[in-house]
Amino acid sequence: MYATLLALHSLTRWLVLASLLFAIFRAYRGWLFNKPYLKFDDGVRHITTTIADIQFILGLCLYFISPIVHYFLHNFSTAVHERAIRFFGMEHVTMMLIAIAFISIGSAKARRKSTDKEKFKTMAIWFTIALLIILSSVPWSFSPLISRPNFRPF
Repeated sequence: MYATLLALHSLTRWLVLASLLFAIFRAYRGWLFNKPYLKFDDGVRHITTTIADIQFILGLCLYFISPIVHYFLHNFSTAVHERAIRFFGMEHVTMMLIAIAFISIGSAKARRKSTDKEKFKTMAIWFTIALLIILSSVPWSFSPLISRPNFRPF
């Protein structure tokens, strides 16, 4: 179960990033070029938020069955001083929770705005902040701090 969840979480990361990048592109395009906020744009906003929420649920399930997190929680005083253990036990989950909050809040605020420009602007700002948080907190394969494979097999 752990390996399957880990592979799903790794795969869904790419869906989150792709949908978020596309939503940000549409948001800046609409905001800066005064485009009308179409039903398609609303769908992009909604799908991006849904994919991020699914990723969060997968990550939360993974958090509670992870042997790394189990070690972190049961050996906190020593584990907090181990970079890799602390990253997955505390840093990654905290930053991703913040990123999901930014996506959810940005989505809800954009939905409630009255003009097309305000919708696009709200989406662009909140989603961009979320993307920067995500990019800084993913254990990329090239990261010198903590690295994991970009794709995990099932």
